[in-house]
Amino acid sequence: MKRKSLETILYSAAGVAVMFVLVVAVNIILGAFPLRADLTQEKAYTLSNGTKAILKKVDRLDTPIKIRFYCTQGAGATPESVYLKNYASRVQDLLREYQQVAGRHLVVEKLDPEPDSDAEDSARLDGLEPRQLSDDENFYLGLSVAFADQRVTIPFLAPNRERLLEYDITRAISQVLSPEKPTIGVMSALPVFGEQPNPEMMQMGQQGQAPWTFLQQLKQDYHVENIPLDTDRIDDTVKTLVVIFPRGISDKTQYAIDQFVLRGGKLIAFLDPMSVYASHQQNPMMGGLGASASLDKLLKAWGLQFDTSKVVADLDFKMQLRNPNGQPEDAPAWLALTPEGINQNDVVTSEIDSLWLPLAGAFTGEPAAGLKETVLLHSSKDAELVDSFEAGMGGDAVMNGFKPTGVNYRLAVRLTGNFKTAFPDGDPESADKTNHVAAPSLKESKVPTSVVLVGDSDLLADDFTLRKIDSIFGQLISPMNANLDFAQNLVGQMAGDSDLIGLRSRASLSRPFTRVKAMEAAAEARGQAQIDQLQQSLAQTQQRLNELQQQKKSADQRYILSPEQQAEIENFRKQEAEVSRQLRQAQKDLRREVISLETRLTWLNILAMPLAVTVAGVAIAAVKRRKTAAK
Repeated sequence: MKRKSLETILYSAAGVAVMFVLVVAVNIILGAFPLRADLTQEKAYTLSNGTKAILKKVDRLDTPIKIRFYCTQGAGATPESVYLKNYASRVQDLLREYQQVAGRHLVVEKLDPEPDSDAEDSARLDGLEPRQLSDDENFYLGLSVAFADQRVTIPFLAPNRERLLEYDITRAISQVLSPEKPTIGVMSALPVFGEQPNPEMMQMGQQGQAPWTFLQQLKQDYHVENIPLDTDRIDDTVKTLVVIFPRGISDKTQYAIDQFVLRGGKLIAFLDPMSVYASHQQNPMMGGLGASASLDKLLKAWGLQFDTSKVVADLDFKMQLRNPNGQPEDAPAWLALTPEGINQNDVVTSEIDSLWLPLAGAFTGEPAAGLKETVLLHSSKDAELVDSFEAGMGGDAVMNGFKPTGVNYRLAVRLTGNFKTAFPDGDPESADKTNHVAAPSLKESKVPTSVVLVGDSDLLADDFTLRKIDSIFGQLISPMNANLDFAQNLVGQMAGDSDLIGLRSRASLSRPFTRVKAMEAAAEARGQAQIDQLQQSLAQTQQRLNELQQQKKSADQRYILSPEQQAEIENFRKQEAEVSRQLRQAQKDLRREVISLETRLTWLNILAMPLAVTVAGVAIAAVKRRKTAAK
């Protein structure tokens, strides 16, 4: 018996030793090959098709592109330096993947810029900016991309931009390949370019307003020209025009845009039936014209309508906001689009998974002859057009009497083809009044072009796109959604930079509970029907009560009611109280049902995996016990 136990121990020890040797050998062999398996659903760690397309251009070059990757190796073992070194290893892994695709046409050099070294001098010449850690040590982590006499530098690869790492590197490669930047014109009634404080505000210590992040990103890739909202001509150097909330735009400027499109220019217009940003502006110069903006003359010529008095409310895509009391409140007119409301077959939106559109409008009508329409964003069928003023009052005002129409409202569309002028009589302000001869103008586009119309402008504002948190590495900025990705993709496609389109949305990965939202919408629809019926009954009761109280008798008895009238009024008052009680109870039941649903699903998500592991463990133990008993 002792001998058998000794043999068992020896065999077990030998087995463990053999397994250890095999594991070490497999790791050594596999370590020689830079293999990675990307098991994420969105392939977040695999080079995108856009990057591969740009690297194919590199493959056709006679001179290789050189990437100098700077990373401090000799830093101390502080938490900051360890964190940055781990991030640097991930950057290096990504650069290896670039090399695998581009081959010998892409050269990557890794340099350690130690103090007073040639590598540090090279880093400074390339424009790198070291970060000073808590132990007063400088840490370099950046890269420069060089081709011929062109050089683009990323001064510091901030860890908070890891989701944008591939985009930043690929954009740098694209910039050295095509150094000439297209010119983008931007026209807006909002301070998208930033705003300087007036002298009184400066005396009070108030700072000016920085340009919107959307504009800052545009300036990295394009020459951006600020075009006044009252312009009468758009220069030929502008190839793409971005119009953001054109409130109060004149016919003169709409004519300038009309002629720009007919010359072959491309237009992206962010319109709005109710701009949350504009309605909260404190600048008195912005007041007096309302918080809506459209291009009415142009849209009419293109066959579309945009009702600035209506916004889209949607039960499936509703957001949850906090009311003035700090309590969560459903906001059906604040849309949080998931892939179900985003065109997944278009290159601009194929990798966009989450968009926020506060108080957005819808495009109706059919495109004019010669134009083809592509819907980029749309609502669900559980949607309705509601009054924009009521929508601004809160979710309860929208839900009162809400009735889904079963229509997928168009929130963003692209029109392509040959456009016809919206001003057949020419420039509305330059006609010769004496001879009644209008200045020469184009009547129809000679070449096909494109126009993109979006029913919301708030989606570009920083407050609705970015989350900003102060940290030891500076202000950490992370996207709350893919709004900026969507806007940059539009500009990229219109300006001809289509290879970068597939990269931007990799920065925002969302896992919305679409099934949960659908179940909540169904529960609310059931409860809302009862609430609407009770509210209608209450309104009828109150109307009848008012009629009885206003009945007049003779002049000397007009304030005296008969016993029958008094009894009827008392009966209606009891009905009013009962209906009001039922209405409050129905609203409580509806909220309780939704909260109960959320709670059940939350616990199901929490317990599902532990239960599955437990059941699997019990099953394996039972099988092993059965085999042991059989021996």
